[in-house]
Amino acid sequence: MAILTIPDKQTVVNDPAEIKSFLNARGVIYEQWEAAVEFADDADQDTIIGAYAHKLKPYMDSNGYKTADVINVTPDHPQLEMLRTKFLSEHIHTEDEVRFFVDGEGMFWFNLGGDEDIFCVTCQAGDLISVPANTKHWFDMGPKKFVKAIRVFIDQSGWVPHYTESGVDQRYNLN
Repeated sequence: MAILTIPDKQTVVNDPAEIKSFLNARGVIYEQWEAAVEFADDADQDTIIGAYAHKLKPYMDSNGYKTADVINVTPDHPQLEMLRTKFLSEHIHTEDEVRFFVDGEGMFWFNLGGDEDIFCVTCQAGDLISVPANTKHWFDMGPKKFVKAIRVFIDQSGWVPHYTESGVDQRYNLN
């Protein structure tokens, strides 16, 4: 279950309906899917995607997504720090960034600009989040440094991060 945090207001929200309402009002899609399947740490991509095909395929078809893969980062990943650093800088993508969390957790930070406060959504097993194209955000693997998630895009060119170099992320990256 996700956790919504607005650090500058010292606000934490745990209610899924309230989180969904908050995010949807800002154009971010949030859903909860059952994540009842447990996988070995070395489970391959086809096994993981196949286990969720009954939800994933209709979602992809109805939203025009064509590509799915699995990101599986554990604390002993040989490139952990390089991956973590890459995601910690504020960036945008040219298409929606969709993640369904199979296991572990990840923290999506949002900088929507205007009068909006910076906020963070910590996603856990069963959470699906869709960050709209061109939305300023960054991602932290959290203190456990373990994330297993299905990534969904229209095509792989949309996966490329375009860094803003605003520096705002530095105020919130604490670990």
